[in-house]
Amino acid sequence: MSTTITGSYFPHYDCGTIILNVSAATFTKAQKRWRVAYVAICSFRVLLSLSKQNVMRQKATSTALLHSHLTVDIQPPTSYHHDDQSDIVPNPDLPDLVPKPHPPVLVSNHALPDINTKLTEMVKEKDLIALRGFGGVEGVAATLLIDPQHGILGNEDDVRRRRDKFGSNTYYKPPPKGLFYFVVDAFKDTTILILLVCAALSLGFGIKEHGPQEGWYEGGSIFVAVFLVISVAALSNFRQERQFDKLSKISNNIKIDVARDGRRQEISIFDIVVGDVVFLNIGDQIPADGLFLEGHSMEVDESSMTGESDHVEVDRERNPFLFSGSKVADGYARMLVTSVGMNTAWGEMMSSISRDTNERTPLQARLDKLTSSIGKVGLAVAFLVLVVLLIRYFTGHTKDENGQREYNGSDKDINDVLNSVVNIVAAAVTIIVVAIPEGLPLAVTLTLAYSMKRMMADHAMVRKLSACETMGSATIICTDKTGTLTMNQMKVTKFWLGQEEMGEIPSNAITPCILELFRQGVGLNTTGSVYRPASGAVFEFSGSPTEKAILSWAVQELGMDVEQLKQTYSILHVETFNSEKKRSGVSMRKNADNTIHVHWKGAAEMVLQMCSNYYETSGTIKSMDEDSRMQLEKIIQGMAASSLRCIAFAYKQISEAEIEYNDDGRAHQKLNENGLTLLGIVGLKDPCRPGVKRAVEICKSAGVEIKMITGDNVFTAKAIATECGILGSDDTEHKGAVVEGVEFRNYTHEERMQKIDKIRVMARSSPFDKLLMVQCLKQKGEVVAVTGDGTNDAPALKEADIGLSMGIQGTEVAKESSDIVILDDNFTSVATVLSFCRRSSPHSCSTVVGKPNYGHIGSFGSCYRSAHQ
Repeated sequence: MSTTITGSYFPHYDCGTIILNVSAATFTKAQKRWRVAYVAICSFRVLLSLSKQNVMRQKATSTALLHSHLTVDIQPPTSYHHDDQSDIVPNPDLPDLVPKPHPPVLVSNHALPDINTKLTEMVKEKDLIALRGFGGVEGVAATLLIDPQHGILGNEDDVRRRRDKFGSNTYYKPPPKGLFYFVVDAFKDTTILILLVCAALSLGFGIKEHGPQEGWYEGGSIFVAVFLVISVAALSNFRQERQFDKLSKISNNIKIDVARDGRRQEISIFDIVVGDVVFLNIGDQIPADGLFLEGHSMEVDESSMTGESDHVEVDRERNPFLFSGSKVADGYARMLVTSVGMNTAWGEMMSSISRDTNERTPLQARLDKLTSSIGKVGLAVAFLVLVVLLIRYFTGHTKDENGQREYNGSDKDINDVLNSVVNIVAAAVTIIVVAIPEGLPLAVTLTLAYSMKRMMADHAMVRKLSACETMGSATIICTDKTGTLTMNQMKVTKFWLGQEEMGEIPSNAITPCILELFRQGVGLNTTGSVYRPASGAVFEFSGSPTEKAILSWAVQELGMDVEQLKQTYSILHVETFNSEKKRSGVSMRKNADNTIHVHWKGAAEMVLQMCSNYYETSGTIKSMDEDSRMQLEKIIQGMAASSLRCIAFAYKQISEAEIEYNDDGRAHQKLNENGLTLLGIVGLKDPCRPGVKRAVEICKSAGVEIKMITGDNVFTAKAIATECGILGSDDTEHKGAVVEGVEFRNYTHEERMQKIDKIRVMARSSPFDKLLMVQCLKQKGEVVAVTGDGTNDAPALKEADIGLSMGIQGTEVAKESSDIVILDDNFTSVATVLSFCRRSSPHSCSTVVGKPNYGHIGSFGSCYRSAHQ
């Protein structure tokens, strides 16, 4: 804290004259006091200056801690006017002895402050006053010895010290149950208890009747059978517990991007420490408690913590607090981690939750019910047999081997009576033992566990045990295109400026003004980043595959320098990309002349609709009439027909008065969307995955229909679907095989139900269109599996009978909404999952074979092979 006391609050004394005129005969008391104070302050300034020089000599021991101090700055005027209340003019002849503030220097061996509790409570309580007490977010960053732009040092010593000081980003979990627990649990089964009682009775009476050497056979065999059942059940449940524990660790091991030593890198959520700077995008789960550093249009879903479904806006001034476990609903940001692990509310809540590993699939539930019913019938029959045999015995209706009555009343030996009764009870117990199929549910459990283990080896992680059975009954798979059918390895292969296709090195043929606009639109309208190590010339690109491809192209072909752009322009507002808008925008101000540019980037035909002008290669702007618009549309269609994803760039220069705002006043800026000037169009190639066509053929031969739902335009979608084998020659000729999302949602319900069977590809679809298709298919009696990777895919994943999320590109929201996670994002793995699930649920074969609109021979062959492997 720095406090400056100026002369505007006190009468002005000419302190310089007082000091120099030391021989003055008459001093007032006030002048003498000011003389002493002035000498003391000048001396203090000299001492501070010497201290500053000493600190500068010892750079290795400098720290980033903020020291509160009081600086009394009394500046003597050149002349004294007792009644003048104007501001004092500093004397230029006096040296500036007050040390200037300097940026903190990060030192790896400096002790971290003990503020863990303060930071934790500040974020949990959303205490803005406490945050201001730290000096804002920058003050917290300085206190934690980090640079907000470059993050922590990132070396092993720094990470270890922070983990030791503030804890690790893990929470306490109850230890997995041991083998003894499951052994005891097996003894609680009613059937087991009945068998144990029967075994004990049979053993006792057998030894009594036949002696120890031969009498133990029957009762002992029952004990051995019970022991085997208990052993197998306990070992199976124990292995399942361990497997679920391993799967839980894998599913919770989320990857997140952080900045360490100025470099953006991907680490495990468990490796995050206090002080890390984390990059957050739409769909990400917030990995720890922290503070908002910078970002745009940031909204989070805190329903997992607070139960409130409304999204919470996060900004730097009013609400900079971010909670672990929340989801990013919109926008992007950089976050400073302040609390991890058990110091977060999410960690405390998760530590009290133990995962239920006793989940039962529908088939298991039905078998348990069947077993229970058979057991009850068996008990009833056994009891009836017991009563009938006892009545017949005691009424003398039974005879021994010699044809004599077994029971003669009081003349009968008591031992013979007991032996006869034991034999009758043993017969009833035998009925019970035979009637109860104890091994049937156990066999199903073992089969499902085996399938889960095998699927894990083939890049499929089962989150719900019932998914194995349901997937085996699937009749339709609705799949994404990008990353599932294709490799998700984008590369810019074509570039059009106006109506002219550019060569491989376009920067030489583009005028400087257009080149600069392109650099703005690529480098500042992105959620990706570019990093160039100081020791090497190879750039590292981060972000989505599309962002990385465009950034790589701009850096290598257009000579873009992202750091220079960030210094030249200031971001005013950002509208992030989502699957509904299919575009992203940014407004920026040039620092040199305060001009404002609005840039848009997104699906080519959608951006084209927003444009009224376009640039030519010469740098001239031409009005976009109907002929030129049609020509540009043909260019887009031609690239799309070559399986290229088309991205268009457009911009508009506006004045301060032209900035638009939303209906909520001037709190939220809205980007201009009309009258834009088209800069150019790029085409990105994303090749199909090897083996996808074969996997599609296998699914079709098993009676499973494939529908592709994508956000790309019709021509790109049709080209990829044909290449993957989803569209055949008959489908391409059929008009209803390919539809756009807007066309599908505008159908009436009756039209949708009538045409949905013929649809193979849906292009330019929104998440609502995917959800609508799933609902219609389920209404027609189909068993629907859906793949998804985005946050907006969550409703469709939940609505489907089986949700398949992507492990690499999938957001945490999508993964939590799914039943199975495809770890390699490959459609071939989806076909593998279908195969294993068919084996673990044989009853699904009859389900598929029974469908009249599929090939019976292919379905039967698939089921036959599954049943005999």
